[in-house]
Amino acid sequence: MRDNNIEIIDVDFNDNRDSIIGMYGEDLTKRKYLVNPAIAREDEIKKLIVVLLTPEKSGLLVGKPGIGKTAIVEGLAYLIQRGEVPDALKGYRIIKLNSTSLAGKMVVNGKEEMVISILVDELKTMSKTIIFIDEIHTLIGGRSDGPMDLANILKPGLDRGDVKAIGATTTIEYETYVIRDRAFLRRFEKIDVLEPDEETTVRILMGSLPKIEAQTGIKFKYNNYVQNMLLESIVSATSEFKRVYGLSAMYPDVAFSVLTQAFSLALFENKKEVDVIDVYNAIKTSKRIYPDSIVKELQAFREKFKKFCEETNLILPIVTLEEVQNPEDIIQ
Repeated sequence: MRDNNIEIIDVDFNDNRDSIIGMYGEDLTKRKYLVNPAIAREDEIKKLIVVLLTPEKSGLLVGKPGIGKTAIVEGLAYLIQRGEVPDALKGYRIIKLNSTSLAGKMVVNGKEEMVISILVDELKTMSKTIIFIDEIHTLIGGRSDGPMDLANILKPGLDRGDVKAIGATTTIEYETYVIRDRAFLRRFEKIDVLEPDEETTVRILMGSLPKIEAQTGIKFKYNNYVQNMLLESIVSATSEFKRVYGLSAMYPDVAFSVLTQAFSLALFENKKEVDVIDVYNAIKTSKRIYPDSIVKELQAFREKFKKFCEETNLILPIVTLEEVQNPEDIIQ
């Protein structure tokens, strides 16, 4: 049932399998990682570790959408899994929780309680556990249906050090909601997550290729030199002023969208490898790049790979503005 738009679930916690962690959580330290999910984010991970080692402090990752905040937390889980963290963090687990799940109520053994309150009590009985709450701003705010209460419930646990947490939020949401709650904010140490530059984004894409290849079952063709050239073209095509306004696309996410599109196009053609033509067509069909920028980038792409295409008997067709989608079609 529902009360004031908050979902209420009747649960009997006599069975240890029934818990907030069990129902809503995902243990990031138990994931199988093919590659480091936080390539080139060593500084942010180091800052996060130092914060987590500080008594009565938790970490708050703040940055624009698509910039890789969640990847940083996954990167920390990856290092914990490999034992490549300070001794004080070894053996910890990171539980990812959906913030919307914490906004509900449950009837536990006949008594109605807030989900987040049950979670805090549950965490008190656990050792070496860190919770990760993405979009943590949803637990804070001035609405009358409960978010401020949720934050207040979490505060004492953070204050006593019973709960170690990592929160993530966008810059806009931080300035709109989080910064207003000074008491809640004091429990967190803000870690700014900046957009990587073009060179770093190429490194991230290159390092992530094994993961994408494993997910799709096909390979990215050519040697490292040619692969790097292709990834540079993708990153160049998705630089700041070429992105469609309003999609909130940032590096590395916006570049990933083109790279994964190249794999999808190759799969559609039943290919075993992604080649130059697939990358060319992925840029051409991208919904995140302005049409005029697409045309210019494809022209630069043809010039860059002219000699390569001649040597490999590939033909990259000239693309006109009329062949590229209109902006109205791009924004969905």
